[in-house]
Amino acid sequence: MPINISKNIKTFKSTIPEEVALVAVSKTKPNEDLMEAYQTGQRIFGENKIQEMTDKWEALPKDIEWHMIGHVQTNKVKYMAPYVSLVHAVDKMKLLKEINKRAKQNEREIRCLLQLKIAEEESKFGMSKEDLIALLQDERIPHFNHVKIVGLMGMATFTEDKDQIEREFAFLKKTFDELKTEHQNLKILSMGMSGDYKLGIKHGSNMIRIGSAIFGERN
Repeated sequence: MPINISKNIKTFKSTIPEEVALVAVSKTKPNEDLMEAYQTGQRIFGENKIQEMTDKWEALPKDIEWHMIGHVQTNKVKYMAPYVSLVHAVDKMKLLKEINKRAKQNEREIRCLLQLKIAEEESKFGMSKEDLIALLQDERIPHFNHVKIVGLMGMATFTEDKDQIEREFAFLKKTFDELKTEHQNLKILSMGMSGDYKLGIKHGSNMIRIGSAIFGERN
Protein backbone atom coordinates (compact mmCIF):
# COMPACT_ATOMS: atom_id res chain seq x y z
CA MET A 1 0.00 0.00 0.00
CA PRO A 2 1.54 3.32 -1.04
CA ILE A 3 1.68 5.93 1.73
CA ASN A 4 -0.92 8.67 1.38
CA ILE A 5 0.88 11.63 2.95
CA SER A 6 -1.87 14.20 2.44
CA LYS A 7 -4.49 11.89 3.90
CA ASN A 8 -2.27 11.23 6.93
CA ILE A 9 -1.76 14.96 7.51
CA LYS A 10 -5.50 15.65 7.24
CA THR A 11 -6.22 12.85 9.71
CA PHE A 12 -3.78 14.28 12.25
CA LYS A 13 -5.08 17.82 11.81
CA SER A 14 -8.65 16.67 12.37
CA THR A 15 -7.92 14.51 15.43
CA ILE A 16 -5.43 16.53 17.48
CA PRO A 17 -6.59 19.56 19.51
CA GLU A 18 -6.38 22.89 17.71
CA GLU A 19 -3.76 24.27 20.10
CA VAL A 20 -1.33 21.40 19.41
CA ALA A 21 1.28 22.22 16.74
CA LEU A 22 2.13 19.39 14.36
CA VAL A 23 5.79 19.08 13.37
CA ALA A 24 6.08 16.79 10.34
CA VAL A 25 9.38 14.96 10.82
CA SER A 26 10.73 14.74 7.29
CA LYS A 27 14.29 13.49 7.87
CA THR A 28 15.57 11.21 5.08
CA LYS A 29 12.44 11.93 3.02
CA PRO A 30 12.70 13.37 -0.50
CA ASN A 31 11.51 16.88 -1.35
CA GLU A 32 8.51 15.46 -3.27
CA ASP A 33 7.18 13.98 -0.03
CA LEU A 34 7.59 17.30 1.77
CA MET A 35 5.83 19.08 -1.09
CA GLU A 36 2.89 16.69 -0.85
CA ALA A 37 2.58 17.58 2.85
CA TYR A 38 3.08 21.27 2.03
CA GLN A 39 0.28 21.21 -0.54
CA THR A 40 -2.00 19.78 2.16
CA GLY A 41 -1.28 22.88 4.26
CA GLN A 42 1.57 21.58 6.44
CA ARG A 43 4.13 24.31 7.15
CA ILE A 44 6.24 23.03 10.06
CA PHE A 45 8.90 20.45 9.20
CA GLY A 46 11.41 18.84 11.55
CA GLU A 47 14.84 17.58 10.55
CA ASN A 48 17.64 16.04 12.59
CA LYS A 49 20.65 16.71 10.32
CA ILE A 50 21.59 20.32 9.63
CA GLN A 51 23.11 19.65 6.18
CA GLU A 52 20.00 17.83 4.95
CA MET A 53 17.73 20.51 6.40
CA THR A 54 19.78 23.27 4.73
CA ASP A 55 19.56 21.53 1.33
CA LYS A 56 15.79 21.30 1.72
CA TRP A 57 15.49 24.91 2.89
CA GLU A 58 17.33 26.05 -0.24
CA ALA A 59 15.08 24.02 -2.55
CA LEU A 60 11.63 24.37 -0.98
CA PRO A 61 9.11 27.23 -0.43
CA LYS A 62 10.32 29.96 1.87
CA ASP A 63 7.24 30.05 4.10
CA ILE A 64 8.17 26.68 5.61
CA GLU A 65 9.08 26.81 9.31
CA TRP A 66 12.13 24.60 9.87
CA HIS A 67 12.62 22.93 13.24
CA MET A 68 15.91 21.31 14.20
CA ILE A 69 14.79 18.36 16.30
CA GLY A 70 18.03 16.39 16.57
CA HIS A 71 21.09 16.72 18.78
CA VAL A 72 23.03 19.79 17.61
CA GLN A 73 26.80 19.96 17.25
CA THR A 74 28.03 23.45 18.07
CA ASN A 75 30.21 23.69 14.96
CA LYS A 76 27.19 23.16 12.67
CA VAL A 77 25.01 25.95 14.10
CA LYS A 78 26.28 28.49 11.56
CA TYR A 79 24.71 26.57 8.67
CA MET A 80 21.17 26.74 10.03
CA ALA A 81 21.37 30.18 11.66
CA PRO A 82 20.10 32.07 8.58
CA TYR A 83 16.75 30.31 8.57
CA VAL A 84 15.98 27.87 11.41
CA SER A 85 12.81 28.74 13.29
CA LEU A 86 13.03 26.56 16.41
CA VAL A 87 15.83 24.43 17.89
CA HIS A 88 14.22 21.65 19.94
CA ALA A 89 17.06 20.05 21.83
CA VAL A 90 19.25 22.60 23.56
CA ASP A 91 21.02 20.84 26.41
CA LYS A 92 23.98 23.04 27.33
CA MET A 93 25.03 26.64 27.78
CA LYS A 94 27.81 26.30 25.19
CA LEU A 95 25.23 25.53 22.51
CA LEU A 96 22.93 28.39 23.54
CA LYS A 97 25.87 30.79 23.40
CA GLU A 98 26.76 29.64 19.88
CA ILE A 99 23.15 29.92 18.66
CA ASN A 100 23.03 33.48 20.03
CA LYS A 101 26.32 34.38 18.32
CA ARG A 102 25.27 32.98 14.93
CA ALA A 103 21.77 34.46 15.16
CA LYS A 104 23.32 37.87 15.83
CA GLN A 105 25.51 37.55 12.73
CA ASN A 106 22.33 36.90 10.74
CA GLU A 107 20.40 39.69 12.49
CA ARG A 108 17.80 37.23 13.71
CA GLU A 109 16.29 35.87 16.89
CA ILE A 110 16.24 32.07 17.12
CA ARG A 111 13.76 30.35 19.40
CA CYS A 112 14.94 27.40 21.46
CA LEU A 113 13.53 24.64 23.64
CA LEU A 114 15.52 23.22 26.53
CA GLN A 115 15.69 19.43 26.57
CA LEU A 116 14.93 17.75 29.88
CA LYS A 117 16.14 14.17 30.16
CA ILE A 118 13.06 12.20 31.15
CA ALA A 119 13.93 8.79 29.68
CA GLU A 120 15.86 6.07 31.44
CA GLU A 121 17.78 5.18 28.29
CA GLU A 122 21.42 6.22 28.31
CA SER A 123 21.25 7.06 24.61
CA LYS A 124 18.83 9.95 25.15
CA PHE A 125 20.26 13.45 25.49
CA GLY A 126 18.99 16.15 27.80
CA MET A 127 19.66 17.94 31.06
CA SER A 128 18.76 16.95 34.57
CA LYS A 129 16.09 19.13 36.17
CA GLU A 130 18.77 20.75 38.36
CA ASP A 131 20.97 21.63 35.37
CA LEU A 132 18.00 22.96 33.42
CA ILE A 133 16.96 25.26 36.28
CA ALA A 134 20.56 26.42 36.70
CA LEU A 135 20.76 27.25 32.99
CA LEU A 136 17.53 29.28 33.10
CA GLN A 137 18.85 31.21 36.10
CA ASP A 138 22.29 31.82 34.58
CA GLU A 139 23.07 35.53 34.66
CA ARG A 140 24.36 35.45 31.05
CA ILE A 141 20.96 34.52 29.62
CA PRO A 142 19.38 38.02 29.79
CA HIS A 143 22.30 39.28 27.66
CA PHE A 144 21.60 36.81 24.87
CA ASN A 145 19.58 39.16 22.70
CA HIS A 146 19.31 36.82 19.72
CA VAL A 147 18.06 33.69 21.46
CA LYS A 148 14.67 33.20 23.02
CA ILE A 149 14.00 30.20 25.26
CA VAL A 150 10.34 29.47 24.58
CA GLY A 151 9.71 26.08 26.16
CA LEU A 152 10.81 22.61 27.08
CA MET A 153 11.00 19.30 25.24
CA GLY A 154 11.59 15.72 26.26
CA MET A 155 11.63 12.25 24.76
CA ALA A 156 10.14 9.34 26.65
CA THR A 157 11.78 5.93 26.93
CA PHE A 158 11.22 3.73 23.88
CA THR A 159 9.08 1.11 25.57
CA GLU A 160 5.74 -0.67 25.38
CA ASP A 161 5.17 0.24 29.04
CA LYS A 162 2.58 3.02 28.83
CA ASP A 163 2.72 3.67 32.58
CA GLN A 164 6.40 4.47 32.34
CA ILE A 165 5.87 6.84 29.40
CA GLU A 166 3.07 8.56 31.31
CA ARG A 167 5.27 8.98 34.38
CA GLU A 168 8.01 10.55 32.26
CA PHE A 169 5.61 12.91 30.48
CA ALA A 170 3.95 13.85 33.78
CA PHE A 171 7.38 14.74 35.20
CA LEU A 172 8.10 16.96 32.20
CA LYS A 173 4.72 18.70 32.48
CA LYS A 174 5.17 19.28 36.22
CA THR A 175 8.62 20.79 35.62
CA PHE A 176 7.21 22.99 32.84
CA ASP A 177 4.36 24.24 35.06
CA GLU A 178 6.74 24.99 37.93
CA LEU A 179 9.14 26.94 35.72
CA LYS A 180 6.69 28.96 33.68
CA THR A 181 5.43 30.86 36.73
CA GLU A 182 8.87 32.48 36.90
CA HIS A 183 9.75 32.40 33.20
CA GLN A 184 6.81 33.79 31.26
CA ASN A 185 8.40 33.06 27.86
CA LEU A 186 7.95 29.32 28.37
CA LYS A 187 4.93 28.58 26.19
CA ILE A 188 5.84 25.43 24.24
CA LEU A 189 5.85 21.93 25.69
CA SER A 190 7.11 19.57 23.01
CA MET A 191 6.52 15.90 23.81
CA GLY A 192 5.08 13.01 21.87
CA MET A 193 6.07 11.27 18.64
CA SER A 194 4.34 8.80 16.29
CA GLY A 195 4.20 6.07 18.94
CA ASP A 196 3.24 8.09 22.02
CA TYR A 197 1.79 11.43 20.89
CA LYS A 198 -1.65 10.67 22.37
CA LEU A 199 -0.05 10.25 25.80
CA GLY A 200 1.94 13.43 25.21
CA ILE A 201 -1.22 15.40 24.47
CA LYS A 202 -2.98 13.82 27.46
CA HIS A 203 -0.21 15.21 29.66
CA GLY A 204 -0.33 18.72 28.23
CA SER A 205 1.91 18.68 25.18
CA ASN A 206 1.18 21.47 22.69
CA MET A 207 3.71 20.36 20.08
CA ILE A 208 4.11 16.84 18.69
CA ARG A 209 6.74 15.47 16.32
CA ILE A 210 5.32 12.97 13.84
CA GLY A 211 7.43 11.21 11.22
CA SER A 212 6.60 7.61 10.26
CA ALA A 213 2.84 8.02 10.88
CA ILE A 214 2.84 10.72 8.17
CA PHE A 215 5.58 9.72 5.75
CA GLY A 216 5.85 5.98 6.37
CA GLU A 217 8.93 4.20 7.65
CA ARG A 218 12.27 5.90 7.05
CA ASN A 219 14.32 4.81 4.07
